[in-house]
Amino acid sequence: LSRRRRSSKLERLSLLGHDVRDRLAMGWSPEQISGRLKLEGSEHTISDESIYRYIYRPKVRLQKLHRYLARSKARRGRRYFKRRRLPMGNRRSIHERPEAAEKREEFGHWEGDLMQFRTQRGNLLTAVERKTGLVLATGLERKTAEATAAKLTGLLAVPPKAARRSITLDNGSEFAHHHKLERDIGLLSFFCDPHSPWQRGSIENANGILRRDLPRKTDFQDYTERDIHDIVWANNTTPRKRLGYLTPAEAFLHQLECCT
Repeated sequence: LSRRRRSSKLERLSLLGHDVRDRLAMGWSPEQISGRLKLEGSEHTISDESIYRYIYRPKVRLQKLHRYLARSKARRGRRYFKRRRLPMGNRRSIHERPEAAEKREEFGHWEGDLMQFRTQRGNLLTAVERKTGLVLATGLERKTAEATAAKLTGLLAVPPKAARRSITLDNGSEFAHHHKLERDIGLLSFFCDPHSPWQRGSIENANGILRRDLPRKTDFQDYTERDIHDIVWANNTTPRKRLGYLTPAEAFLHQLECCT
């Protein structure tokens, strides 16, 4: 009885097993097979995950059913399941952000992000001022909300108060302690809509430029803070057409002079 319980449903029910194998041979994916059986009101249904597990069972692998799958991989990678994200506390929507920030008419509005790398050995925390395009960046070892808030606070505490009005972030859990930015340095936080990176076009563009020197395959532990400073400095001293060919650093200093 215990051996029967451990066997696959597709092994116990021969008709279902034949049906699934036939449909795999027709080029159907496990998801399509599972969904179609439910639609047809079949007496025996099965989930797509159960079909995948059956295909990769050691004694079934010799049948090479994996060749019918889209990627035809002989071995299956490890399964990862995302944890459910908790709602962001005291979240302000990007749609509440001042119009002057949206149009880049007012100085001191920032966008922030976390650049990650395939090696998963360190991250780069980045921020860009929307009107001038000035970029700030610093390494971040631990991707926790507490560590991120501390690093971001330290990074944005450097510019004068006149350059700190707001920051727009994505909905990653690393930004869950965003309220500390307002408490410690008076910086209001706004959040873009889920899965809408284009709403933070300034930081997406800035990160794209940084990726030229820091591609995803980078082992971030090979870089010092001085290396990061040099890469960011090169970005901030490159002329920009939208700034009338001023550099972001020059435009930023000009804005600071106008505020004093």
